[in-house]
Amino acid sequence: MRTTLFATSVLALAIAAPSVQAHQAGDIIVRAGAVTVQTKENSSSVKVDRGPLAGKNLGGKASINNDTQLGLNFAYMLTDNWGIELLAATPFSHDVKISGTAGGLADGKLGNFKHLPPTLSAVYYPLDSKSAFQPYVGAGINYTWFFDESVSSAAKADGFNNLRIKNSWGLAAQVGADYMLTDNIMINGQIRYIDIDTTAYVNNSALDARAKVNVDVKPWVYMVGLGYKF
Repeated sequence: MRTTLFATSVLALAIAAPSVQAHQAGDIIVRAGAVTVQTKENSSSVKVDRGPLAGKNLGGKASINNDTQLGLNFAYMLTDNWGIELLAATPFSHDVKISGTAGGLADGKLGNFKHLPPTLSAVYYPLDSKSAFQPYVGAGINYTWFFDESVSSAAKADGFNNLRIKNSWGLAAQVGADYMLTDNIMINGQIRYIDIDTTAYVNNSALDARAKVNVDVKPWVYMVGLGYKF
């Protein structure tokens, strides 16, 4: 539904496009808006990898909720049609929940964490620079930095502590469009797909053990905002 509405909107804007000068070689573009990370995780079962119970498979899986933050784009046009772009944002915050473990041993809210997903991409704009409507596609690499991991009070009561999540490198792809309102100001919409593959670890002092779970997140990232061309 989001994709259909986005496509319909940008098509309507293209038809009504005013006569303005769009992107050219040497332009610097700054965009800001609301960015939503919609998680689509594929989790392994929870396994004990350290302590007297090492090797035990507890079953179950991990899930992560969505979040919306302030998104920022910084782009530099190498030519009239090619640019490089950096995606940044204020830190995203997510809860981690575990469900389906043997005997419900680790079920419930395990904790929460924050992450930053800087993504560097090469971006291609197929239309002439005189077009006010500028759709684009891009591909690049993402580095996801996890920090501020903490265990929930309920999990602490069950002996869990020291939640840690490994940082991740992955590929990213995007489609988007700018629509020039003036020679410098634009509205922007974009959709990204990012490959985030990580492992979370948590200790349990009551069992003298450490558990881990592999999570392949692969979120869809949606952003709508305004931009300014220098």
